[in-house]
Amino acid sequence: MSTPEQSQLGKASAYADQYDATLLFPIPRQGKRAEIGIAGAPPFFGADLWTAYELSWLNLRGKPQVAIAHITVPCETPNIVESKSFKLYLNSFNGTRFASAHDVRARIRQDVSAAVWRGAGHPGSVGVRLVTPDLFEQERVHEQDGLLLDRLDIECTQYQPAPELLKANHDAAPVTETLVSHLLKSNCLVTGQPDWGSVQISYSGAQIDQEGLLQYLVSFRNHNEFHEQCVERIFMDLWQRCRPIKLEVYARYTRRGGLDINPLRTSHPQPMPANVRTARQ
Repeated sequence: MSTPEQSQLGKASAYADQYDATLLFPIPRQGKRAEIGIAGAPPFFGADLWTAYELSWLNLRGKPQVAIAHITVPCETPNIVESKSFKLYLNSFNGTRFASAHDVRARIRQDVSAAVWRGAGHPGSVGVRLVTPDLFEQERVHEQDGLLLDRLDIECTQYQPAPELLKANHDAAPVTETLVSHLLKSNCLVTGQPDWGSVQISYSGAQIDQEGLLQYLVSFRNHNEFHEQCVERIFMDLWQRCRPIKLEVYARYTRRGGLDINPLRTSHPQPMPANVRTARQ
């Protein structure tokens, strides 16, 4: 079984510039899900929305081409792809000739699908969209909508996840609201490098105490876990502690190594949001 410690994280790595699909390193989701009480099918839907800003290859005449790639990995996949391996994989396109951007897109879709669905009893696929330079000006910057929790003047004393800070008023009428914070920070599970993010929480149900929620989000500050795992932990803590009728947790993390990862987890099926970056991304 692949573990984060067996990946290239924190190790000196040679950067291959010839296409190599074997560089992708899948890591099973289930181990970390078991830690937060998920034994079988998770109680959420969603996806991990990746953006790759450092994608380049050669055309058939050897001229470099560039694009931005948007990759959508369903949360039902049994594996995630470790991000450094993803970067090494994308860099392996740098000296390889392809007939068209369409061929590059098809190759990425094929390889990433094989990695994240490895071990599943049925084949699956991921979504891949390439944005070529003629469309760069259409790439927007937009902040997550919602009431900003960071306006609250609170005392913060806990810097490891503290779900006991979460509470909701079940004696009052239910509400529907969207809350946003830019104070989410966690650390890489293996290297301890900081991961910075913004998180949007939308829910219907008993009103969640905003001060406790913000203190809870801040409590991830010294926590070591991958982006996808942090968002699933936040979702499960809110789902179990506050018992909303509906819940959506959507985090957008700043890029590292030309990649950003933006996990969305929701209690109800819905269309995926547009993969639009924030100002910090």
